[in-house]
Amino acid sequence: MKNHKPTVFLFLLFLSIQFKAQKFEKLIQYVNPLIGTEKMGHTYPGATVPFGAVQLSPETDSISYELNGKYNGEVYKYCAGYRYEDKTIVGFSSTHFSGTGHSDLGDFLIMPTVGKLQLNPGTATNPESGYRSRFSHQNETAEAGYYKVKLDDHNILAELTATARVGIHRYTFPKSDQAHIILDLMAGIYNYDGKNVWTYVRVENGNTITGYRQTNGWARTRTVYFAMKFSKPFKAYGQKNYDEKQVYKGFWRKFDQNQNFPEIAGKNLKMYFDFDTNENEAIEVKLAISPVSQTNALENLEKEAGNITFDQAKTQAQDNWNKELNKIVIKGSDTEKTNFYTAMYHTFINPTTYMDINGEYKGLDQNVHQADGFTNYTTFSLWDTYRTLHPFFNIIQPKRNGDMVKSMMAHYHQFSMKMLPIWSHYANDNWCMSGYHSVSVVADAIIKGNYEGDPEEALKACIETANKRNYEGIGQYIDLGYIPAEKNGTSVSNTLEYAYDDWAIAQLAKHLNKTEIYNQFIKRSENWKNNFDKTIGFMRPRLADGSFKKDFDVLSTHGQGFIEGNSWNYSFFVPQNPDELITMMGGKKKFASKLDELFTMHLPDEFFADTEDITREGIIGGYVHGNEPAHHVAYFYNWAGQPWKAQAQIRRILEMQYKATPDGLGGNDDAGQMSAWYILSSLGFYPVAPGSEDYSIGSPAIDHAVLNLENGKTFEIEAINQSPKNVYVQKVLLNGKEIKNFTLKHSEIMKGGKLTFYMGNKAKK
Repeated sequence: MKNHKPTVFLFLLFLSIQFKAQKFEKLIQYVNPLIGTEKMGHTYPGATVPFGAVQLSPETDSISYELNGKYNGEVYKYCAGYRYEDKTIVGFSSTHFSGTGHSDLGDFLIMPTVGKLQLNPGTATNPESGYRSRFSHQNETAEAGYYKVKLDDHNILAELTATARVGIHRYTFPKSDQAHIILDLMAGIYNYDGKNVWTYVRVENGNTITGYRQTNGWARTRTVYFAMKFSKPFKAYGQKNYDEKQVYKGFWRKFDQNQNFPEIAGKNLKMYFDFDTNENEAIEVKLAISPVSQTNALENLEKEAGNITFDQAKTQAQDNWNKELNKIVIKGSDTEKTNFYTAMYHTFINPTTYMDINGEYKGLDQNVHQADGFTNYTTFSLWDTYRTLHPFFNIIQPKRNGDMVKSMMAHYHQFSMKMLPIWSHYANDNWCMSGYHSVSVVADAIIKGNYEGDPEEALKACIETANKRNYEGIGQYIDLGYIPAEKNGTSVSNTLEYAYDDWAIAQLAKHLNKTEIYNQFIKRSENWKNNFDKTIGFMRPRLADGSFKKDFDVLSTHGQGFIEGNSWNYSFFVPQNPDELITMMGGKKKFASKLDELFTMHLPDEFFADTEDITREGIIGGYVHGNEPAHHVAYFYNWAGQPWKAQAQIRRILEMQYKATPDGLGGNDDAGQMSAWYILSSLGFYPVAPGSEDYSIGSPAIDHAVLNLENGKTFEIEAINQSPKNVYVQKVLLNGKEIKNFTLKHSEIMKGGKLTFYMGNKAKK
């Protein structure tokens, strides 16, 4: 008798593979990277992979940060390099921030052209004066991992895709004996004279060059190495050096370095590579980056993209995106799916991988380190992302989030000041915004079981960061319990944010049974009370003598002691102790009325005079959703005993602040924070105080979702009878048992199971 077992096994294996493939939904079709590229979203439409080091995207202008010796306000529109409103493209750069309100990067701008060689970008009103080109959104495609646009002035089709460390360009040319690919090494985002410290380029052979660029910008000491390879040898090449003339010229002047010279250096360089092209001939350019060396950049290029075509790279990138997006599978309309999966896409862009394929990276000590057993990350916009993005990762990307905490610990160990990051990128801390919110991310990850390192060492790092007396008023905060207004222009918001962070440290200490440390920091976490003026019911700047600042406006965002906000929004910034805040504001009824007023008031035009990144699109009443400090506030209705109002406001925010259009974000996406708020609020719960296991229940905006957890379990969410009118929760069950306190625990989600909402059009009071 024949043995059919191998045949049967292979057949069953085939069926298993087919079954899994059928369950793997094609979700990239719902990602629209153009969402947020218009107005204040500050996202970019180009190609990247999940958490990739390369973000290859078009630049639509080259405005300088400086104008007549002062800050040029127009540059703010170009934090991501691309504005949907613009009509011209100046080139395609390898590095970008997604959704930030300040910027840097824009490295290694490449632009294909035909005809007379021009090395200046020209102007938006006169693109013919330079290498830029007009384009139309009709001839533009943006997908997860892929971007395409027709450069009308040059009749060139530009396509972009990426691996983790390599940007891959494909330019389809017309027939020409004057085809050029320009490499502008001066270009950058938030650029100004003197930002380039030094640039070096080496022509390795007829189709490969390597080099580096060092800049002094938001990151004070940032060096990026690159390796660039053309699919076709160039027939000639050259450079132009735009450095100011200096007395000392050295003896390199013995050579003509402008044409076909293999080694060039300077502060301000532009290069060009000449080709003969046939009609519809495509030239591919692969550009890899490295934080360590040209050798590593070449290795990144060869190992990640050396043997794959553009189309293979595109397929690989989009498969990676599809895999990540399938971590949550929802049911809903196409518009709902577009909003949801674009939000997921935006949350999975940052933080970014910051190490070479061999595990090497540059640390804050500017030395080369080896990532041992973890992926090293950078781009930590922590003032924004501690609130929702990292808590979201603790559910859906726990391994990555654990590695992000390891990256923060590496930052701490390598940094001469022995602090966890404030806002870090590219082996630098740029010190942007307030608080020391890395401690929240660290505490939240450890408490939720997502950190494999030494938790006591992490606690030590948190304490040392929180006790850095010479950083932004911490010494006065420790001594007085608040920061005097005359000492610091953002004294109130700093005090409030430090108090929350101290609470997070206290929770970590409690988790580790460190009673003395817990008592110290839980006491510090009550410092917010020192800025609360009971006579007016608002947070208010306090002077060193203990008195409150006399000239005070609760609506103004300028000179009142707050960063990117006003007292109306910041007075609710006590996520760690809403019950005590409610008591101090006069009890639940008065507190709810105050929330009502926040969501229904009308802000006068003067409010916007000093708010660069806030417009009316990002505001509901006086509630500013387009900025982060009040992102938890709608959920405070649960503590006030009126959860139906939380449900109504959450759904209102979801509908008004997120749309499937280029101008669909009501404010900066802030490295995924705005998008993470959308995702968790759409699912029906939110982390009001990261560092706690608790999520506050809101109002789900999707009918059904399955969370495919990394531990192999699934958590299912069903919203029965949910609709734009049926926003009120009638009953909510966890695995068939009713939840009555509007609280869901992290451990309950991670065990797997089912959360069922019963929805209706009338508030259940």
